[in-house]
Order: sequence, then C-alpha cells, then structure tokens
Amino acid sequence: MAITFKDVPSQGVSVALGNFDGVHRGHLAVINNAVKIAQEKGCVPCALLFNRHPMADLKGSAPPSLMTRDMQDRALKKAGIERIFRLDFSDIRHMSPEDFVKEILFSALGAKGISCGYNYRFGENAAGTTETLSRLCEESGTEIKIAPKVEVDGIPVSSTAIRSALEKGDIHLANKLLGRLFSYDFTVISGDRRGRLLGAPTINQHFPEGFVTPRFGVYAAAAFVDGTLHPAVTNFGIRPTIGTNSLRSETCILDFSGDLYGCNVPVGLIEFLRDEIKFSDLDELGRQIASDGERARMIFEEFSAEHGTDKSDIF
Repeated sequence: MAITFKDVPSQGVSVALGNFDGVHRGHLAVINNAVKIAQEKGCVPCALLFNRHPMADLKGSAPPSLMTRDMQDRALKKAGIERIFRLDFSDIRHMSPEDFVKEILFSALGAKGISCGYNYRFGENAAGTTETLSRLCEESGTEIKIAPKVEVDGIPVSSTAIRSALEKGDIHLANKLLGRLFSYDFTVISGDRRGRLLGAPTINQHFPEGFVTPRFGVYAAAAFVDGTLHPAVTNFGIRPTIGTNSLRSETCILDFSGDLYGCNVPVGLIEFLRDEIKFSDLDELGRQIASDGERARMIFEEFSAEHGTDKSDIF
C-alpha cells in the first residue's frame, strides 16, 4: 500500500527526521539544518514524525512524554518548521531502509533535502544508519545534513537524560538540556479550594497518563496568564498533609487573582525548593507556603533578570 500525505508543498520539502519529544537542544540542531536546506533550495522545511512513539509498537509501552502534541507542534513551528507530517509506525516498521527513503522521503514527500541526528536509525530492525541515508541521498543527488552530538556541560543532550533529570528533581539540568523551562499547559480543573483558606489560592492541573513525572516536591515556577509572566510556587505530587487521590500540579500564582477554571495555563518549573512534607496541621502548612512563596519570588526575579519575561523565549 502506497503511503501518501495531504497537502505536500509543490515546491518540495526539506525534511527533519526524528521523534522530537521535547524539541530539546539536540533536536533544534536537526531542525536548524532542515531550515537552512529549505532556504538554500527554495522549498518548505517540514518535520516527519510518528503518531506515537515507535516503542509503543515494538515493546508495548513508550517512554514518558516530555510534551503534549499541541506543545510539540508549537515548538516545532517556533523553531522554523512550516509543515508537520506524521506516520503510523505500524505502516512502515517492516520497510527496508532503502524502501523507506525512496517511497516515503523521495516519492511521498518529494524531499529535496534531509536532516537527521548523528545516531538516527530507520528501517526494519533499525537497520538503516546515517551512513545508509547518506549513501542513498548521494545516489539521488539529495542534500543531507547530519547534526553532531550536542552536549551541555559535558552531558549529551537526549530525551532520556532530560527525563532522568526531571525524575531526580534536577530541574536546572533538565532546563539546560531542553534550552527552555520544562513546562506544561494542562487545563485548570476544580480543586478542593483549601488554598484559599490558607491565603494562597491555587490552580490544579492533572498530569495525564504517559506524561513524564517530575520528582514530587515544591518548585519555584513561572506561570503565564493574560499576557504576563508571574512568579509562582508549584507543588507536584499527592499533597501528604491533605491527601490527593491522583498526581497533580498545584500552583499558587503570586500577585494574581482571578478565575482560571477551564483555561490552559502554561507553567514552567525553575528550581526545586524542597520535598513534599506532611505537616502537623494546616496552620503549619500555611506558614510553609508563605515561606516557599518568598523564596520563589526571589528566584523568579533572578531568573527574569537573566532571561527576560517574554513567554516565547522561556517556554
């Protein structure tokens, strides 16, 4: 069965290849190369992704996601990708590397250029390597750029490394590898309103199944509401003093009051402050929340002084 894509640009495309879960610094190197080829060739920079992670088909489960599809699409377009095409991995998992390149990249997409990372693998049993891809592109006269390994502080950038940092609570490292704040914009849901009684009204956001789980605890954060970036304190976990049936992000947005139920509020984590603690009573919890807020405000001010307050540069 021949695979086709809707609305393939008639002038051809420059294709960025990868999973792009996180659209981190390593992914950006691949994307930047695709954009450069597109500018040189007068074609359209695009990304070719899968509808779900290949490991879901190969192993029955996929690594936790670093971003939702909507967030991924926005990040790709911000990086210069104009068109996004997605495949079902099951449709191509048994293709040879040669057939994948010729039938998908050349025939279905009309690729004039291809960009990938140094460790890109493709085709049945991941038999295709960058050497395979380079040979096939050379035979067809198609330009190819292969992005080298990207490192930050001597650490290779990868989605696996970012997930590991988040799970350990090393938000500084995760953000460095991402090149932005680790963030999410899940819909604000109704909570138990205890925060209001403690003088710190919060927004509650549930993390969906399959999304990466940061270390339980309290974070200095930034929240973007009504065009303004606000300092915030985010508790991620199960709130041991009060008790919660499911994982949630509970964020107190400093210097803001208003109804955000049903809104998708972007929240970015800046610094890990402390682990979750079970307090003896709500008064003790309220005092700790106030202390966390003071620390978070100072951290936010330092962060915004260095990075600015433009949401597009932070999330």
